[in-house]
Amino acid sequence: MLLPIHFATWTADVSPGPTPAPSEALLDVESIADVLVAEEEGVVSGYVRLNQPGPLPSHAHVLVINGLAVAPARQGSGIGRRLMASALEEARSRGARKVSLRVLAPNARARRLYEACGFSIEGVLRGEFLLNGEYVDDVVMAAYLDAGATV
Repeated sequence: MLLPIHFATWTADVSPGPTPAPSEALLDVESIADVLVAEEEGVVSGYVRLNQPGPLPSHAHVLVINGLAVAPARQGSGIGRRLMASALEEARSRGARKVSLRVLAPNARARRLYEACGFSIEGVLRGEFLLNGEYVDDVVMAAYLDAGATV
């Protein structure tokens, strides 16, 4: 149910990884609890992955968005924004202070969505990936969840 969306939305413009093979498990999902799904009229229309960046207890206050995809026919309908809002609410419920993500610099549509959802740029990894013969920047963004925090 998620794989068709994953394959329909994957391009070198949105992911530095290799083209996914049809037999691949969805993005190495370790726990189904890490995936939030948008469903409309009984049809899955998108998903977002939210998980821990690693096993260190000193890093437990941070969660990472490791994938957001909306079915092409449903893009532009607000599903991405609702998925991001749900991910931030889930992060709060897990006690996170910060949610971070990485996005390729040319992916302007995703960057606008993340900014609209409260994410700010924390850094840019210049020339981080070589995609289609071009060096592409990777943008690190974050949203802080406690009221007193600033980016």
